[in-house]
Amino acid sequence: LRSPGAADPAECALRLVLGQDAAAVAGYGEQVPWPYDAPVPARLFPRPRELRYHPVAGPLATALADGAVRLDPGADRDETERALRAVPGVDARMAALIRMRALGDPDVWPADPDAEDAHEPWRPWRSYAAHHVGAV
Repeated sequence: LRSPGAADPAECALRLVLGQDAAAVAGYGEQVPWPYDAPVPARLFPRPRELRYHPVAGPLATALADGAVRLDPGADRDETERALRAVPGVDARMAALIRMRALGDPDVWPADPDAEDAHEPWRPWRSYAAHHVGAV
């Protein structure tokens, strides 16, 4: 069993925040040139700066675009989680999910991140355990 990561951490984080509303940003992204008649996505997923004024994704998009939240491979995971929790609309569970998927952190329990002690026996692989027991 693997804990999935993300090829594009910013897109992953924004999709997690948007949830089922991810289709609502379809008009924001860059148009994809496609010379064939086959059905393909017409647009790329928008970059954070393109979503600054979106009603749901705007606060996180702004924090990502301004560098207040870093999701690059060298980002400190604890610092990133603190920055994420300071973003309006990002609660503890969402910050934990972003940390697990966008940063590839193998030791996060997203079902109830404030009750970390209860899942201490699974350290340092709580992300894998959460997937195994269906807590994600």
